[in-house]
Amino acid sequence: MTRDFDLATLVALRHEVQQWAQRNGLTDLALYRFVVAVNEITTNAVRHGGGRGRIELWRAGDRLHCRVSDQGTGLPADRHRPARPGPQAVGGRGLWLASAGIDDLTIDTGRHGTKITLSCLAS
Repeated sequence: MTRDFDLATLVALRHEVQQWAQRNGLTDLALYRFVVAVNEITTNAVRHGGGRGRIELWRAGDRLHCRVSDQGTGLPADRHRPARPGPQAVGGRGLWLASAGIDDLTIDTGRHGTKITLSCLAS
């Protein structure tokens, strides 16, 4: 599945991701975590990456993958390794939350945009 998205389509996209993940074997807590992770990354793309993005979802063997691309100015170097933000932090929870809920997260970022790829084991 490949879709372009923006603020107006984020809610519908979340529902599509959930249905796609269910059809591909995720259930219960694994499904919830995957959908939350994807939602956090797509929301960040809209908020910080130019107002829109592209999502690609695919299954390879027993793993589900999601790549979210945006056209923003890239992530600061201190955001490449998501750490749990302190209780007083104003931001920084989205990337950390996404990485905490899935098996693998990779970031490819630069001045022409960011690609974040998530993967998890399918049931």
